Formats: sequence, C-alpha cells, structure tokens
Amino acid sequence: MPKVVISDTSCLIILTKIKELDLLRQLYKTVTITQDILLEYGEQLPDWIEVQQAKDHYRQQLLEMQIDKGEASAIALALETNENIIILDDWKARKLADRLGLSVTGTLGVMIKAKNNGIIPSIKPYLDKIRKTNFRFSEELEHTALKEANEK
Repeated sequence: MPKVVISDTSCLIILTKIKELDLLRQLYKTVTITQDILLEYGEQLPDWIEVQQAKDHYRQQLLEMQIDKGEASAIALALETNENIIILDDWKARKLADRLGLSVTGTLGVMIKAKNNGIIPSIKPYLDKIRKTNFRFSEELEHTALKEANEK
C-alpha cells in the first residue's frame, strides 16, 4: 500500500455527492490534499484528510501552464513524496502524471479497489449513482471498470 495517497478535488466532490467519501478512509486510512484542492472542494474536511503543500512553488506554476491549479498542486506534491499514489480523473492531468512517472488512479479505480478489497460488494450501484451526478465517463470505461472488479 502506498505511504501517501494524494487526491484531487474531483474524487472528493464525486464521493461526497454520492455520500461515499468514507470509502477513501476505509481504503487508505489517511488521504492528503493541498490547500488549493481544499479551496476548490469548499467543504469541511473529515479529520482523516490532511492538508499539505508542495515546497517547490515554481514547479507547481510550471504545471499550472498545462493543467488546472488543483491538479497541478496535487502532482507537484506527489513529485516531492515517496511511495505515493495520486487520484486524478482529468485525462490531461492523468497523462501528465503518468509521463512524470507517478502512480495514478481515478475515482473509478478507487471503487474497483474497494470492491476487490471487500469493502463494497459491487461497484455497479456506485457507478449508477455517479452517473446521476455531473461526472461523465464512457460506456467503454464502465465496462472496463466492471471487468476489473470481476463484475459482468
């Protein structure tokens, strides 16, 4: 298991909207976000979410030239920590993090991990709830997620 789990705003918002934010705690015990992500999230944090800033502000500014501020801050922090995984849903941010050698997952990956670790019995009901929010994912991605969760 990674020592540090860094989440971008989208995962927090999606899981909050479907009332399943605690899945992150059940999976990882502690999740780290940045001040920029806290501001984007805009809600009270549970005590198991820690706020930490990247020390290299210049690196974050360079990343902000390619992706949004919250994602840039998450990637900048991940580049400064060892044994981490970063939760990103934005395709462009995921590709950038991957090119930088970071371990990346997304909200659907969190669901798959929760299912495969026995925390939830099935990801399908969660995917159905997520579809009712403004978060969009393709049918192909849903089929891939269901297959990885040994469903369907």
